[in-house]
Amino acid sequence: MDQDLHCTAERELLEAVSRITTFSTTSPSDEEQNQLKAEISCQVRKENPEKDDLQDSNASPRPNSAMTTKELQEYWRNEKRQCRQVKLLFEIPSTRIVEHHLSKYVMYKIIILQTGSFDSNKSVIERRYSDFEKLHRNLLEEFSEEMEEVTFPKKTLTGNFTEEIINERKLAFKDYLRLLYSMKYIRRSKKFIDFLTRPELQEAYGCLRGGQYTKALEILLEVIGLQERLTRGNPASIVPTLSAIVVCHKDLENPASAFEYGEKALSRLCVHTSHRYYIPLLETMIALAYELGKDFLSLQEKLEEWKAKKDPIRVFTLKELAVREYVQ
Repeated sequence: MDQDLHCTAERELLEAVSRITTFSTTSPSDEEQNQLKAEISCQVRKENPEKDDLQDSNASPRPNSAMTTKELQEYWRNEKRQCRQVKLLFEIPSTRIVEHHLSKYVMYKIIILQTGSFDSNKSVIERRYSDFEKLHRNLLEEFSEEMEEVTFPKKTLTGNFTEEIINERKLAFKDYLRLLYSMKYIRRSKKFIDFLTRPELQEAYGCLRGGQYTKALEILLEVIGLQERLTRGNPASIVPTLSAIVVCHKDLENPASAFEYGEKALSRLCVHTSHRYYIPLLETMIALAYELGKDFLSLQEKLEEWKAKKDPIRVFTLKELAVREYVQ
C-alpha cells in the first residue's frame, strides 16, 4: 500500500510539474488575462499607498506593450496575489527582563504567523512597552476615529516587573495587535508596518554600512518574509530590502543568489520604471548576468530605452542607494 501511495504521489507531482511548465512557456490567453483582471479589480477600491512606499514612482500600475511575456505573466501573478488577504496571527509566548546600566525594562517576544502556513513561515521580533506606547501615540494622530475604542495597557507606579503584571500585559498586547490588524487602514499604514519591521531593518542596514554583510543578510532574510505579508497591496515597497539583499550577496561573492533576488525586485517594478531603484537594479543585473553567462540583451535594451527617454542625470549605484536607507 505504501508503494502504491508513493507511486500515486509521484504521478501527481509529475502532472503538476507538467502543468507549471506548460503555463510558463505559453502566453496567457485573452480569457486568462480577463479572468485575472477581474480578480484584481478590488485593487481599484484600495486606498492610495503611502508616499514613502512608492517614492519616485509616477507610472500607472498597468501592463504595457514593452513588457515581455514572462514579465506580463509575473505581473498578473503578483496582482492576483495582492487581492488575497493575508491573515496574520500574533502570539506573545514569553518575555525577558533587561537590565542595562541604569535602565530596566521588559522585552515581549512576538511571534507572527500566517494562518494556514507551516511554522517555517513565522516571524519573531521583540518589542518593549515604550515601543507599543509610541505606536499607540502615532496611530492616535493619524487614525483618531478608528482608535476610539482601542484600549492601551497603562503603566503602573509599582509592580511593573511582577509576574502578574507582565502576564496581564502579554495578553493585553496580543489582543491589542490583533485588534489593530483587524482594521484595514491601520494594518496597511506605514506606522503599523514600521512598528513590526523598522528596528530590524535599521540594524540590518547598520551592519551593511559597516561591511558586516553576513549579519546584514541574515537579518534581511528574516524580515523580508514579514514585509511581503504586510505589504501585499504595494509590492514595490519591499524593493529596497530586496535590493539590499542583492548588495549583500554580491559583496559576499554569491552572484547566483544576488541575481535571483534582483529578478524578484525587478518584477515588482515592471510598471514603476521611474522608481529610484529601477536603473541601479538594471545596471547591477546586467553585470551579474554577464558574470553568470546569462543573456542580458533584454536588460540592456530596457536600460538604453530608459536613457533615451530621460535627460542625463546622475544615477546612484545600487550599493550607494542601499547604504542611504534608514540612516536615522
